[in-house]
Amino acid sequence: MNFIWYLIIGGIIGWLAGVIVGKDIPGGIIGNIVAGIIGSWIGSAFLGNWGWEISNFYIFPALIGSVVLVFIVSLIMKSFRKATD
Repeated sequence: MNFIWYLIIGGIIGWLAGVIVGKDIPGGIIGNIVAGIIGSWIGSAFLGNWGWEISNFYIFPALIGSVVLVFIVSLIMKSFRKATD
């Protein structure tokens, strides 16, 4: 059951990061889940564990890490699109 919550919270955090940045992650819901989980790991590694915790996600560091990840991925995708044009 914890794994299901992990996927749900990861998806929500990834989606929120996409909304904040104003960019979509390629891959739809799977991309959002991956962005949320990886962003959570990045945020916890660099910002520590503080704030509310839901299913082993600390919300604020996870959201900040996901926003940074979505921003970087959107820059990379934009440069690939320019290179192919």
